[in-house]
Order: sequence, then C-alpha cells, then structure tokens
Amino acid sequence: MLFFKSIASLAALVSLAVAGPIESRQSATTCGSTNYSASQVRAAANAACQYFQNDDTAGSSTYPHTYNNREGFDFIVDGPYQEFPIKSGGVYTGGSPGADRVVINTNCEYAGAITHTGASGNNFVGCSGTN
Repeated sequence: MLFFKSIASLAALVSLAVAGPIESRQSATTCGSTNYSASQVRAAANAACQYFQNDDTAGSSTYPHTYNNREGFDFIVDGPYQEFPIKSGGVYTGGSPGADRVVINTNCEYAGAITHTGASGNNFVGCSGTN
C-alpha cells in the first residue's frame, strides 16, 4: 500500500512540474569569438534593468536605450526593448560600448544577446541562442 501512495505522490509531482510555467533564463552566449558566461550575461542584464528603472544611464553614455529590432530577431520575450553593452571585463559603466549587447524588455526580462561583429554597417547579428 505504501508503494502505491509513493507512486501516486510521484505522479502528482511530475504533473505539477510539467504543467508549470517555463521561465526565461539568461544563459552563456558567444558573440563573434567572445564567450560570455551566464553570470556575465545576467550581470549586464541586471545593470541594464537598474539603469532603465532609475531612468538613468551608465556614465555619460546613452545606455541603456531603445532597441527597435530592425533586424527582426525572434526574441524569447515581447518588447519594447532596451539594449545595453556586455563586456568581458566587468559590467559596462560608460565609455566605449564595444560590439556586444544584451537586450531586455521594459519589464526587465532578458530577451537575448546581439553583436555588431559580423554584421554589415551598424546592424546587429544574433549571438549564440538569439535568432
């Protein structure tokens, strides 16, 4: 009898796990030849969110700022979007932004990562995991 109760409890847990919502999570990404860990992506996205929510920018830069998605990426969350530089040497605080960006929406949900590396003109291409 105990065996059947255990199986029933396990089945109930599995059904809850399957029915639960899927959360978007920041993962590691590669932009051009630069690899970013999940914690670097998360740190850049969190900084973008903080600046955006405080109606502020990093140093004397314009970041974060509106990203209009002219390239037509299929981000994992709906916009409107903000772009913010991601740097391998720490969180961006101003100055030269480099080629790579994280994109968040105005609800501070991570949307993806994009880069100017390999793109024509001032356009972007997706980093790994962003199409």
